[in-house]
Amino acid sequence: MHNIQPVVCNKVKKTTTSYSQATASCFGCKEDIKDKMLEALGKSWHPEHFACKECKKRIAENKFHESDGLPVCTKCFESKIQAICAACRKMVTEKVVKAMGKAWHQEHFICGGPCKQQLSGKTFFERNGKPYCTADYERLYAPKCGGCKKPIAEKALSALDSKWHKECFKCKLCKEPIGVDAKFRADKEKQPICEKCGV
Repeated sequence: MHNIQPVVCNKVKKTTTSYSQATASCFGCKEDIKDKMLEALGKSWHPEHFACKECKKRIAENKFHESDGLPVCTKCFESKIQAICAACRKMVTEKVVKAMGKAWHQEHFICGGPCKQQLSGKTFFERNGKPYCTADYERLYAPKCGGCKKPIAEKALSALDSKWHKECFKCKLCKEPIGVDAKFRADKEKQPICEKCGV
């Protein structure tokens, strides 16, 4: 069982750089720039200090991506930062849901069962790589009680080749609960009969 929250990704945008002659402080090394100055992301840089925040290699190309206000080369962006939706395989640029080790568009993180409701910010169960809301998971996959035949989501008793809600494990005849250590027998339909009624 998992609980997730949507996360807001930085907007992804391609940016270009420009060179000019001026005196400013380099954002990369914090020293004064006396020769060529590169201006990008609202900051000034020595060209050799304008580097990818991931691999630390100089970004020599004119185009790059931005992540948290810092430059990222295209290679690192595509391999480390870019979120690809597990459902539609397209890039997630706004709100991303991180769940089950994958990224999803918020509208694509939906129940794998018949209800197809969005699960962003909700408790869900995972089965065979798909998320399920609690109701669909219980209906489709939770063991059914040997007494009431309803799904069992919490702890269960195991007896007579079935799982049971604790409150449902009672004598078929007198309807009294049968304790965990109590003696009982089963009838032909594998329903419990307490020791008192089974004599």
